[in-house]
Amino acid sequence: MTIRDQIIRTEWPCATNGVSFGEAYLGRALYRHRSVFQGSSDAPVWSHLELSYFRGIVPVCAIQELVFNHSADTHLLRAEILLTTPSAFVMPRGWQGSTDRPGRQASLEYIDVRPAYLGEYRDIMREYIGPAAAKLVGADRIGTFRAMETAAVLHHHPSLNTDWNQIHLCEVDVGSFKGFGQEFDAALREISPDGGFAGVFAGLDRMRTIPRWTFNEPVVEADIAVGQLGAAKPVP
Repeated sequence: MTIRDQIIRTEWPCATNGVSFGEAYLGRALYRHRSVFQGSSDAPVWSHLELSYFRGIVPVCAIQELVFNHSADTHLLRAEILLTTPSAFVMPRGWQGSTDRPGRQASLEYIDVRPAYLGEYRDIMREYIGPAAAKLVGADRIGTFRAMETAAVLHHHPSLNTDWNQIHLCEVDVGSFKGFGQEFDAALREISPDGGFAGVFAGLDRMRTIPRWTFNEPVVEADIAVGQLGAAKPVP
């Protein structure tokens, strides 16, 4: 069972055969579910998440190929177009994937922000969480920090009873990971001396729920070109 997600929102025709998606295409990554960090059940609801990255536009042929022409042996639960959250999509310089850090897995948070708080939530991510994440990525405390928000849901299978409008991807050391409090507190105090982790995240808790938070094994990380966008600082 696979969920496919495309980054960036605008559709545009492309003169390709459905295999090559043109210059807008930056790469892809595939993650296999390993364990649940936080959620209503330890039983995996889906086995894989696939991300296909595009700069500026998602060609119509890519949507057709990835969403509507997927192979018969793939049980597609959800397909959506995601946008990078302003200033909260952070990649390190020279990103080559996480294969050289076998202790790290991909933390995937599926977050549901209440509609009334979407603007305020985005402001907190841009002003506090993104800059703090950039400090942690720069110090190699975490691999990347990729905050993404749903722009359009293209497919949602009736059997999928989990919903979200944000996905956060971050490579962490699963053996010692207890949540983001320890990692983010010092970085946030530099940015928000009066708040730190508790102050900033207290505001987030009233805005959103996290129906699913999982650890995942990278199967494919063909996303080196995406790292060139981050350059060890938040993407604006």
